Amino acid sequence: MARRGAGTPFLLQLSLLLLLRPGGEWGPSWTLDCALVSVGSPIVPLGSTVTASCTIQSKLCRGLEQGKIRITWLLDNEPMAGSQRWGLGGTEVSNLTLPQFNRTQAKLWCCVEWNGTKQRIGMAEIRAGYPPAKPFNLSCALNLSDYGLTCQWEQGADSHLPTSPCPRLEGPSCCCRSRAQVVTGCTPQGGRSHCTVPRRLLQLYRQMEFWVSATNALGTAESEHLCIDPMDVAKLDPPALQSIQSIPFQTDCVALAWEVARSTAHMELQCELRYQALEDPIWALVTGIIGQAGTTQHCGFLFGTQYHFQMRCRRTSAQSYWSEWSQDRNYTTHEKAPTGKLDAWWNVQLAGAGRQLEVQLRWKAPKQREANGRVLGYRVTLSPRRRGRDPPTVCNTTHTHCNFSMPVGTRRVYLSAYNAAGESAATEVALLEKKGQPLAGLRVVSMGEHSLWVHWEAPPALPAAYVLEWQQVPWEPGGCSTCWEMEHDGAATSALIHDGIEPFQRYNISLYPLYKDAVGVPVHTAAYSKQKAPSHAPKLHLKSISKSNAELCWEPLLVEMQNGFITSYTIFWANSIAEVSSATVNPSLSSFVIRELKPSTLYKVHIMASTAAGSTNGTSLTLVTPVLDDAEIQFLFLTLGLIFVLLILLLICIQKNGRVKQQFWPSVPDPANSSLGKWVPAELQQEPLQVPNTREPGLATISTVTVLERAVGKQPPVWGKEPATEPTVPQPYVLQEGATSGHSWGTAEPHLGPGGTGETVQYARVVGDGYKGQQHTRPRLYLHSTSSQPLLLDASPSPKPYENMWFHGAVPDGSLGAGDCPDDLPATFPLLQGLRINGAEELHDCRAF
Repeated sequence: MARRGAGTPFLLQLSLLLLLRPGGEWGPSWTLDCALVSVGSPIVPLGSTVTASCTIQSKLCRGLEQGKIRITWLLDNEPMAGSQRWGLGGTEVSNLTLPQFNRTQAKLWCCVEWNGTKQRIGMAEIRAGYPPAKPFNLSCALNLSDYGLTCQWEQGADSHLPTSPCPRLEGPSCCCRSRAQVVTGCTPQGGRSHCTVPRRLLQLYRQMEFWVSATNALGTAESEHLCIDPMDVAKLDPPALQSIQSIPFQTDCVALAWEVARSTAHMELQCELRYQALEDPIWALVTGIIGQAGTTQHCGFLFGTQYHFQMRCRRTSAQSYWSEWSQDRNYTTHEKAPTGKLDAWWNVQLAGAGRQLEVQLRWKAPKQREANGRVLGYRVTLSPRRRGRDPPTVCNTTHTHCNFSMPVGTRRVYLSAYNAAGESAATEVALLEKKGQPLAGLRVVSMGEHSLWVHWEAPPALPAAYVLEWQQVPWEPGGCSTCWEMEHDGAATSALIHDGIEPFQRYNISLYPLYKDAVGVPVHTAAYSKQKAPSHAPKLHLKSISKSNAELCWEPLLVEMQNGFITSYTIFWANSIAEVSSATVNPSLSSFVIRELKPSTLYKVHIMASTAAGSTNGTSLTLVTPVLDDAEIQFLFLTLGLIFVLLILLLICIQKNGRVKQQFWPSVPDPANSSLGKWVPAELQQEPLQVPNTREPGLATISTVTVLERAVGKQPPVWGKEPATEPTVPQPYVLQEGATSGHSWGTAEPHLGPGGTGETVQYARVVGDGYKGQQHTRPRLYLHSTSSQPLLLDASPSPKPYENMWFHGAVPDGSLGAGDCPDDLPATFPLLQGLRINGAEELHDCRAF
């Protein structure tokens, strides 16, 4: 509405605020003197329609005398829309209708808008619920100690409303009626569902009617009526067992004696007896016992077994209540020698160089019905017991397994159990060979954390029985010796294992068919009763790495760490920019190669082991790929080494330029500048050569090189004794001559080696012209021989080092043969200066070409 109070004096505004008290509390229902809030009913059924009205007399509300009044509604704090009209006497009336009230309790506020704010001027509280539910299961029992009748019942559904039965009575009440007179029996306290009717309101041994009445604002409900004699529902005191003893001649029967309570001695009682073996969870019940008799007998008890006995009684009336069970009384029956056969299983191995059998025999302890008491031990013999003598015992133990040796060829042993009353009949155990027909298939299904269901396919030939074996993995020496059982029904195809089965443990299960003359070949499988994620994941190791591949390896998890069957390994690897890749690996593998890696990159790798029930991650492995592979690194180092060697060689070439050049590019000697021609040995200085005057010629050009071969069969001239032992060594000769025509020519003829051996002797003839048309002196003649024979044929006198004695005595007459010999040796070839021959005029046996 319009803010008419904008110009109202401050004191008037303050007084109006104090009068209206916005947000104040006045209890569950209040209004100002100028306002009135009313509802159709403060308690309504849940979900019904609620109507309300708010009437304001503006004359009685200060600050609201002038101006238009606007009325609004709030249900708790939720705005509601109502209709507003003028009423009688200058009042403002607003009506509100809630079509469906779904709250169990709420406050409805009437508000007016003043100075821009909502002011609460009236309130009404509304509750909603259901009529009371009908009580049920009413029962009463009479306590003989004070003869009070205690009744109890169960309340129905919550009505969301407080009960208000008769005027000024709250809560449900138990009433009794006798002779059409209804009285209030008792009132429960604190919302309980039981109370006790005192003795003064009861009439014993007479029928009375009892019921429970519940009332609230929406209605009243009554339970079923119970019409009983209070004494019929009396709760009797239990009897007391006095003694229990066995009947002497029938040890499976016992006699019991008891005494009833004093409060029930004058009543006719009906009693029950129950008993329970120490390890049996089920009680056995004996009915129809007359309480006043005080004694009874019962048979069918096990021998040597401890029992718990209890007893209770009630009145013979059909509606009476049983007393509580008496205190336990324990009793152990007499023992008897064990009966029945023992289930046995065995393993046989050769020992002692094949002359002995090592037998591991296992058996099941007899059941309590067959043990007939506490078994003191077991005896194993190699022959049955005969009257008058006991067979030799190979094993006497209190355990259910035994290892012993016996001769080869023994195929049966005899097993018996004994207690304080005697020994059982021997059970014959046939040690059959395990070569029979195996089963077609075997599978195991978990039936809970502590049980396994084993199913198999029967073989074509129906066996007599089955032996089912199970062993925890890993097996521990001295482990479970009773982890097997025998199925005597040859037609059975399944069995339940529940002994020694634990979750998260692997078990190897074997099944043997037993035939009349053999034991079938076993079938095996493994199983878990329950699986979970592995305890640990394998630890990764880096086996090898290259710039693009990395080979990882790991050790398989121990069985006790697997907690289930490993279904797969998953390898995860990620680089520094969080590019994650993964690969799944078969659980039978223990290595994996990661391919397509980037060179010089850091990777983090981890492995995840998975079972059917979960997965576990391993620790992270950090690796860095190299820039180059090993082969590339080797090639690079080889290349660098080769370059280094070449550089060293280059430096050596630079440092030793002349020597290297001489090795690869030898210099051609310049005869004109050679110093060889000027060198004269010391011997020659003492004996100067008599050579015609020559001058050093210029550089000669070699135009022809002729190789001469001496005839093999030609014998050299003999100057003395024929050499016998020295090998023939060719001696070098060089022949050089000039021609007047300005060019050189040469021919070759064969010559025989020294001693007439007939070997071919190589000769060379070198002819030179003047250099570029220069004038040259008369050519000199040089002879060079490649013969390996010595030049001197006699031992004395020794020639001088510069003389060639071949030419001194080659021909006895001193002639040169058919040709003309050169007059003197040439001095124009400096390279052959050291071979200059003294006395060239004395050359013989030479031919000019």
